[in-house]
Amino acid sequence: MRTWTPPHPAAGSSSTSSALAEFIRELIVIGTNEGLAARARGRFGGRPTVATEKVIRAARDLLPGPGRSITSIVKLLGVSPGTLYNHIPDLQELRTGAAFVLSVRAHLDEATPTGMHTTSE
Repeated sequence: MRTWTPPHPAAGSSSTSSALAEFIRELIVIGTNEGLAARARGRFGGRPTVATEKVIRAARDLLPGPGRSITSIVKLLGVSPGTLYNHIPDLQELRTGAAFVLSVRAHLDEATPTGMHTTSE
């Protein structure tokens, strides 16, 4: 006497998975075509940027200032540190340049005798 054994659960899933894959592919094609049509109309997708020219200019002006850290600048401007690093490629050079100027000023202040001025006023 033969006993009935159920088929393996994955035995019939190849046609099911291929149908699902085809459906997902169709969704991707539809989305791509809609995006291309929107671009042709002058629309661009994605998240709006917070880094306007005004924000970037303000950050560049604040960077060389003494006592200004990246953290304080991003809190003041309401952006993330990553935003500044992405939109100001020479951010590290600006920071090290400011640090160099501060160290030179400190060195000159130590070397200048009391009562003497370093400016030509």
